[in-house]
Amino acid sequence: MRILYSHRIGSKDGQGVHLEALVAALRAAGHEVRVVGPPAFEQAALGGESGTVSRLRRLLPRAAAELAELAYSIPAYLRLARAARAFRPEAIYERYNLFYLSGAWLARRLRLPFLLEVNAPLAEERGRFGGLALARLARWSEAFVWRRATWVLPVSEVLAGHVAAAGVEPRRIRVIPNGIDLAEFPEPAPAPGGDPLVLGFVGFVRDWHGLDAVVRGIAAWRGPPRLSLVVVGEGPARPGLEALARELGIGDRVRFTGLAQRGAIPRHVAGFDIALQPASVSYASPLKVFEYMAAGRAIVAPDQPNIREVLDHGRTALLFDPARPEGMWQAIGALAADPALRARLGAAARAEVIARDLTWAGNARRVAALAGQGPPP
Repeated sequence: MRILYSHRIGSKDGQGVHLEALVAALRAAGHEVRVVGPPAFEQAALGGESGTVSRLRRLLPRAAAELAELAYSIPAYLRLARAARAFRPEAIYERYNLFYLSGAWLARRLRLPFLLEVNAPLAEERGRFGGLALARLARWSEAFVWRRATWVLPVSEVLAGHVAAAGVEPRRIRVIPNGIDLAEFPEPAPAPGGDPLVLGFVGFVRDWHGLDAVVRGIAAWRGPPRLSLVVVGEGPARPGLEALARELGIGDRVRFTGLAQRGAIPRHVAGFDIALQPASVSYASPLKVFEYMAAGRAIVAPDQPNIREVLDHGRTALLFDPARPEGMWQAIGALAADPALRARLGAAARAEVIARDLTWAGNARRVAALAGQGPPP
């Protein structure tokens, strides 16, 4: 099948990982995929974003920047249409972005199946966290694209509820969570199990991830064993966390690797004894959770609906009530004291990935099947 992949990603972060992993899996399954997106995406460094986009958002009034985002749909449509004339796709797959209408326009004109991957309710998210000057326009553009998709593919059941609330028929919604490439995570090695015991986190480091509570908890921990923290990633919260660790006298037990290439992630996670997801937005499908599972590591994560779609308390992870800050430390304490429990949960988590085919290859099969099926009956 020939699939035209449309996106408006300008940064090489988790979004880019998802894009490149799914495209690679589709191609490995024998499909032809043509990717069309901003030239800045190919030029961006790992963890970086388009300098042009950053400057526009910094220099323009918020309303003008949002109108510029919407206007970008016109040149993006022309670029996508040129690619379609040369490639002759059988389906269009798009990673949803706010104010981005190009794929919906082209799919309608060419009468092609339009598959829309949705990772967040961006009108709501940006209104809550980043601010929106044109909130009504944002909600309209979101609903416009969602309702015109042949299939809407949210990454969690929680997010599927947002999509349905926007007026999309449930029969056109299929949940496809994030995944993992098991070839990158061969049969997991035993966890280090030393002293200090290693708590680990993978991802872009922001304040809302709650790593400050982890640092404070390590300082307050009375063991044995001692605890340390390894953070695989970079982000704006790093300087503050490093300063906090020094202030609490545990600077030698909190280590940041900085940005890590995708191929290095399995090696870093193999060095964890306990893998942490201290916090999560309510609708996400956190990529790090799949990495932890594939690596066979004991996981501590918040007990909330989107996380329970993937992890099962007491079987594949220990989940804690996010409203009770001490709950995370009770889970860490139970795992720190019980190597057998860590090994059992880690093995069960990896087995869950295999049993449910929570892989990019599995996602590629699901996407191709829906594209070939056409609209739902």
